[in-house]
Amino acid sequence: MAPLIETRNLKKYFPTASGLLHAVDGVNLSIGRGKTLGVVGESGCGKSTLGRLVVCLLEATGGEVLYDGKNILNYGEEQMLQMRRHIQMIFQDPYASLNPRMTVSEIIAEPIQVCRTIQGRDAIMDKVYELMDTVGLADRFVNTYPHELDGGRRQRIGIARALALDPEFIVCDEPVSALDVSIQAQVLNLLMDLQEERGLAYMFITHNLSVVAHISNEIAVMYLGQCVERAPTDELFANPLHPYTKALLAAIPIPNLSRRHMEREVIRGEVASPINPKPGCRFAVRCPQARPECMGQELPLRETSPGHYVACTLY
Repeated sequence: MAPLIETRNLKKYFPTASGLLHAVDGVNLSIGRGKTLGVVGESGCGKSTLGRLVVCLLEATGGEVLYDGKNILNYGEEQMLQMRRHIQMIFQDPYASLNPRMTVSEIIAEPIQVCRTIQGRDAIMDKVYELMDTVGLADRFVNTYPHELDGGRRQRIGIARALALDPEFIVCDEPVSALDVSIQAQVLNLLMDLQEERGLAYMFITHNLSVVAHISNEIAVMYLGQCVERAPTDELFANPLHPYTKALLAAIPIPNLSRRHMEREVIRGEVASPINPKPGCRFAVRCPQARPECMGQELPLRETSPGHYVACTLY
């Protein structure tokens, strides 16, 4: 089956005084209908930039973003407005992403009014109430402002807004990182229920590996703008290949006092500069298994087993 969303050699470079910052550099990913791709990596690796490129909130430097086989990066303003009905985004900060001068109903209704999918105030309000019920927001909050609500309810507003146009694909940019643990579980379960009911496809961006293991079918590991490993979730956790992936998994806290003295694989050294990076593995300067072959040449993802790809000279 053809993927719903696919990126081909996707790039985003930001000009700086010292040169070009390679935020996203040649990323190739695909997401099937009704599936979730988790994107993980440390802060600054380009996860959020990748998500914004996929939904065309940033202009790509190069590459393609294919939706149902069509490159949407070439779309004009009117075509992109129509595409917004199919792809949406849930932002990381559930307060900064909401207009403080708009009520809950106005925020949820805005994409419907912009795209004109429903006509008439009464019909729009019926849809707003339906969406509020879907995400677990009580009707009494319909005329409430975002600052009057807690983080969990604010994030539910963001989810309702993303669902307002009945999209097929949603980028979830760390949607639970700013929430308490108990609220995180509620929001994650809501997203999974919505996926099952509506057949949604997600790109789930996070730095929390425990969360991504819970929700994702496949995981892509990013480091300094590049995807260094991609595999089905169970396979990645059972058999990580790239040294960076192994170090990330080793950093997951283990709630077991009997294992508190267990040695962990610690990433040492300084992060390489993403400005005008030299060819080769960008993790090599911190990798305990680095070899001369790691430098001086680009390392593409290679399939080591069915569905498991890694960019490393060890394989």
